[in-house]
Amino acid sequence: MCHVFAGQDPERYATTTRRLRLNGQSTSIRLENSFWAILDEIAERDGQSTPAFISKLHSEVLELRGEPVNFTSLLRGACLVFLEMKAAPEEPAIAAE
Repeated sequence: MCHVFAGQDPERYATTTRRLRLNGQSTSIRLENSFWAILDEIAERDGQSTPAFISKLHSEVLELRGEPVNFTSLLRGACLVFLEMKAAPEEPAIAAE
């Protein structure tokens, strides 16, 4: 089984740094290419650019929880949540009380 993971294309786990603005501040984020691909997919699904999606996510996290200790880890976690949502069968929406 480890051959499946060990044999993956090294380009998937190579890192890429992208420059973008978060709340008007220029910053750099370095992530593995596989995570960038998922973030690109999320942004495209939402009809926005990846930097716009990341900036919006950052703003929402600030509002809900304050400044994250490790924003790149939060992005990786968001990718995993997205993959879990894609893999799970659709559940009926629960009406808000």
